[in-house]
Amino acid sequence: MAEELRQIFNETFIEKLSSAIKREYDLFDKDEFRTRIFQDDWKSLALKQRMRKMTVCLHEQLPQEYGEALKILAGAAPQFTGLGGIIFPDYVEQYGLEKWDESMCALKYFTTFSTSEFAVRPFLLKDGKKLLDQMLKWSIDPDEHVRRLASEGSRPRLPWGLAVPLLKQNPEQTLPILANLKEDGSLYVRKSVANHLNDISYINPDIVLNIAKEWYGKNKNTDWIIRHACRSLLKKGNKQALLLFGYIDDTAIKIEQLNIERDPIFIGDSIQFSFMMASEKSLKVRVEYGIDYVKARGQRNRKVFMLKGIDMKKGDKTLITRSHSFKDLTTRKHYKGTHTLSIIVNGAVKASIDFKIE
Repeated sequence: MAEELRQIFNETFIEKLSSAIKREYDLFDKDEFRTRIFQDDWKSLALKQRMRKMTVCLHEQLPQEYGEALKILAGAAPQFTGLGGIIFPDYVEQYGLEKWDESMCALKYFTTFSTSEFAVRPFLLKDGKKLLDQMLKWSIDPDEHVRRLASEGSRPRLPWGLAVPLLKQNPEQTLPILANLKEDGSLYVRKSVANHLNDISYINPDIVLNIAKEWYGKNKNTDWIIRHACRSLLKKGNKQALLLFGYIDDTAIKIEQLNIERDPIFIGDSIQFSFMMASEKSLKVRVEYGIDYVKARGQRNRKVFMLKGIDMKKGDKTLITRSHSFKDLTTRKHYKGTHTLSIIVNGAVKASIDFKIE
């Protein structure tokens, strides 16, 4: 995935970027820009390293007066939507930390085409209270991209984002921002709020549980947020979270005929497994499976995956099948040894079976 993402910044992108800047600023030297970009180390650079190199090379040719440079970038930015557009807020991150007001306007503008979530992090480090106050204002902005920035940029555990200790030390300080967004009509915003709350659940689960109890059941958009915000708590079998969503009394569920079609398997293969689930009474059921992976040093670590949610009636039986890949990924490497597959119902392990990877 990381290898694929960095290819966003390829020769075609560089040509498009340099042409867009040239149209806004006639003194821009496209050939010199390309020469500086495609030096010997370019192919080895990761996504954010490529972004930063472009930022530095832009700065070398743009006017040294920050406001003038921003005007040029603002003219070019609308042509760059999606992840590639992070080059513009990165310029603000690198060269606008001492120009607060201009930078806030620029970050708000640039996020409407891509996202400024990474670029706001150094500003949080510089003056957390001041930026959180700004984000509170952004959280009621008419533009969904700006509202999302208020939530996403202040996440305590933002992936790829610069770590901001104050957000982890006191995650409650972002709750006024999230409260403004809890009924947001934009799925783009709601996903961010849910991910933000999920981040907090790793730091202080009680905060999220209290919010979930307070917010749940009053608005369909809020309910969507709470369900997704509690996903990690549910995977961990948190009893309060399970109870909130009506997942109780796992003793009524029986797992029968748990079977893996092929054992052993090899790294790169998939396992095919199946089981019969029977219920002795009517109840709401959350069905997951866990894999206890063998790690590099021989220890094991469980990862839980969702199978399905189902309302079962007394006497119901249902056959469930699933395939699970053991192909190596950038985020997970597999090792030989005895692994365990577990079937989890409403937070409780109901059946397990071992299998080998050779």
